[in-house]
Amino acid sequence: MDTIKGFIFDLDGTVYLGNEMIKDANQVIDYLQENDKKILFLTNKTIESREKYVKKLQGFQMNVSLEQILNPTVTLINYLRKYHPNSVLYIIGEPIIKDELTAAGFQIAEKPEHTDIVILSWDRDFHYDHLNFAYQAVKHGAVTIATNPDRTCPLEDGDVPDCAGMIGALEGVTGKPIDIQIGKPSVLTVEAAMDVIQLLPEECLMIGDRLETDIRMGVEAGMKTAVVLTGITTATGIVSAPWEPDYVLESVADILNHDMKK
Repeated sequence: MDTIKGFIFDLDGTVYLGNEMIKDANQVIDYLQENDKKILFLTNKTIESREKYVKKLQGFQMNVSLEQILNPTVTLINYLRKYHPNSVLYIIGEPIIKDELTAAGFQIAEKPEHTDIVILSWDRDFHYDHLNFAYQAVKHGAVTIATNPDRTCPLEDGDVPDCAGMIGALEGVTGKPIDIQIGKPSVLTVEAAMDVIQLLPEECLMIGDRLETDIRMGVEAGMKTAVVLTGITTATGIVSAPWEPDYVLESVADILNHDMKK
């Protein structure tokens, strides 16, 4: 662990479950900060603002600043500003992502035929009208961008459907895959994370509960990786996974205990 300069933590299922902190997660963060390690919290969620994530983590007695939180909305805004600065958007998502994209200066489409890009993010009020608008927009040539590919989100009482449900619905009716995916494991997220933490991928450890996003991203980027068993992934699920983590942790507390095992 001494050779690792940056620790990149997933949030849901890794640092907390719902409103319950994973035991000793705050002590892990304290320990790493005391040893001059750089820390970034990297989530695929778009249903809360970064300010709320900071408040939540501070409520767990973690010394965290806004600059240490990266979510797909930030990466998406930077991507759109660079490649589609004047695009008109239709957003399947909750109010926070719509507000943030509007505040960033993007116009919201009122008709499918006026839509340049359909944004798909986790929306717990997703319904048929959303799907039909997006479908008609794609028929008129709109590009599709998803904020993350997560199938489910882990909570205290079990997991719930995530953004993959919205993606699957649109792919099912259009018959073609989403054009661009912003969140983990996308290289766009890797680039954004390295810009924030100011390190090379090989100097970082990616810690998360999801093999197909957290661990895949870390492996493909050249990071060290650690999967925790407090969220989606189980010990049996690791055996057949195409992305092998460097370490398997019962929880993030294993970092505190120096219990970093293959």
